Amino acid sequence: MPKISVRGFEMPASPIRKLAPLANAAKQRGIHVYHLNIGQPDLPTPRAALNAIRNIDRTILEYSPSQGYLSYRKKLVDYYAKYNIDVTPDDIIVTSGGSEAVLFAFLSCLNPGDEIIVPEPAYANYMAFAISAGAVIRTVTTTIEEGFSLPKVEKFEELINERTRAILICNPNNPTGYLYTRREMNQIRDLVKKYDLYLFSDEVYREFIYTGSPYISACHLEGIEQNVVLIDSVSKRYSECGIRIGALITKNEEVRKAVMKFCQARLSPPLIGQIAAEASLDESDEYSREVYDEYVERRKCLIDGLNRIPGVYSPIPMGAFYTVAKLPVEDAEDFCAWCLRDFNYEGETVMMAPAAGFYTTPGLGRNEVRLAYVLKKEDLTRALFVLRKALEAYPGRKES
Repeated sequence: MPKISVRGFEMPASPIRKLAPLANAAKQRGIHVYHLNIGQPDLPTPRAALNAIRNIDRTILEYSPSQGYLSYRKKLVDYYAKYNIDVTPDDIIVTSGGSEAVLFAFLSCLNPGDEIIVPEPAYANYMAFAISAGAVIRTVTTTIEEGFSLPKVEKFEELINERTRAILICNPNNPTGYLYTRREMNQIRDLVKKYDLYLFSDEVYREFIYTGSPYISACHLEGIEQNVVLIDSVSKRYSECGIRIGALITKNEEVRKAVMKFCQARLSPPLIGQIAAEASLDESDEYSREVYDEYVERRKCLIDGLNRIPGVYSPIPMGAFYTVAKLPVEDAEDFCAWCLRDFNYEGETVMMAPAAGFYTTPGLGRNEVRLAYVLKKEDLTRALFVLRKALEAYPGRKES
């Protein structure tokens, strides 16, 4: 039998989805599963987007331009201006989700063997995209005890060598909910400038910041405009995960030319998705306010509830809609699987993402989970109660 590729062998399983078979089996046994494992919002998609899809008046669903529709890119310019991000339509390339934007950034800017420095824990698919591009991820570790703040600049410089080509950040962060401070962003800027690196900045959660601290985009950093590649997506902003519309934004013309070759090879971003995304930009400010206020309440519900469970600790996330929590267990992946396979309380259980899958360094995050507060408060409250019962019943619980 022929062997699969080394790339296919090394590609990691998603820590978010790899327990899905156990969840499906639990549901088949009639157990209700509270999904805290995945960032799929339950809030409604903007009505303007749904109406635009319903009212499509076309006789042909054609290819769109490889860069995306100009009308959409023009409206995105106005959207970014609200965040003091100054771009032109030509700076924007529409992609099939933020994931394709990350992949095309890697393929366009990195050679096989080039290294990217990434703070961990990090969005697990970054590793998958790096493997696809033949690049290598090197990590600087942030810790739950320090609220996942960035380590000192020396920790970054210890990793920099002749193969280092980029730094990648997610701000606000998935999976931790951390928001980088101005000092930390300036620290990254200085490193990028000193070593002439790319800065890939995933900023898909900019709408969801729950602190008085300012949102500092990579595009706000002076002196590295040609180094910055911004990653964006409408998936979480408008509860439109399924339309697969993202964006890659850069002032670097050479990078854009390279990215466009990959865009042409995949032909075009989704037509229907662009129609919905463009219409979403016309949604009233009230939609965004209601969504934001709901996440503020959900965050308080989840974090307060987690920290009331004996042995559980979660720092307060300042952005996005995730948190990483430490549990009183030796092996969180075993606990998460046990919750789905062997446990239920009154016909209910919880599904979480083991946090070890968000770390590259072996052994880190073994007693941590990532939780998404994308369920209504009543469901979050009940899920927390079921989680408490699961920890009380779990045979592998670690007593403090």
